[in-house]
Amino acid sequence: MTDVLIVGGGPAGLSAALFTQKNGLETTVFDTDDTWIHKAHLFNYPGIGSQDGSAYLETLRTQVDSFGVERRQQEVTDVTTADDGFAVTTDEGEYKGTYLVLATGADRDLADSLGCAFDDSLVDVDLSMETSVDDAYAAGAMVRAEEWQSIISAGDGAAAALNILSKERGEHYHDFDVPADAAATFGPDEE
Repeated sequence: MTDVLIVGGGPAGLSAALFTQKNGLETTVFDTDDTWIHKAHLFNYPGIGSQDGSAYLETLRTQVDSFGVERRQQEVTDVTTADDGFAVTTDEGEYKGTYLVLATGADRDLADSLGCAFDDSLVDVDLSMETSVDDAYAAGAMVRAEEWQSIISAGDGAAAALNILSKERGEHYHDFDVPADAAATFGPDEE
């Protein structure tokens, strides 16, 4: 059993994974590497002058890997509620977790099978990206009509992660680091 199960390894899913794992919640990401970011070239993402989408994705993967996120290259075929959380099914087995983040781009089939409410064809979420199913979140293109952009998706993933962290801590949680935090995490050269 893990704390957070994330289905989707694009900007939304990896952003959620970064925040949850970095802040002490064991996180597993399931990914098929079939993300639209591979077709993008970013020059409208703050902090990035110009970068190929695939190169950006590799940077994200390296970052989440450095915090110990478990990434599995497996297609998720089903998600269900389970005792105290959720079960994710792949061809290689079933995985259980307390929280679920769906970040599968425009593919909303898993959200539908889980019983999430929809607003027209979009997964209906609140401002924290939580769906109508308690502790299940949706982020990125699945909650937006044709507003598919990597920084928006990453922000959606971060919002979901911060809400999960707030629930776990029992108070509003803020992920705000200072130079000393970087030095403690990565060594004094990063301060």
